[in-house]
Amino acid sequence: MKKIALFCAAFAALVLLTSADKKDNTMVKENGAYVVNTTELGKNVKGYIDATPLKVYIRKNKIEKIEFLPNQETPKYWNAAKKHLQNKWDGMKVSDAKTAEVDGRTGATFSSDAVKKNVKLALEYYEKNK
Repeated sequence: MKKIALFCAAFAALVLLTSADKKDNTMVKENGAYVVNTTELGKNVKGYIDATPLKVYIRKNKIEKIEFLPNQETPKYWNAAKKHLQNKWDGMKVSDAKTAEVDGRTGATFSSDAVKKNVKLALEYYEKNK
């Protein structure tokens, strides 16, 4: 009985130690800016084909830039959405950007909507975890 209890205690300690070592890479700090990566956070946010992850850079509670990460979207439509939305949030306060009505790209509606959803997810995550 003591061996079982000892084993259970050792296993519980091992689980705690390994979970404490896991890093949440959703938000990191780079050169004074918070960078929120939506790869996991927005994994269910789909464009026309699949997930459309982004990195949102935030400095002094304002959006510095949006970085579009690799995905499986059709390049023609993804590039149109990217070009149209690339700088739409730059310089906006986080609180304003969360509620901003940003127009998407006609002809790339699914991709545009996914970008907007990912930006919103990133900003909500930032506010909860900064």
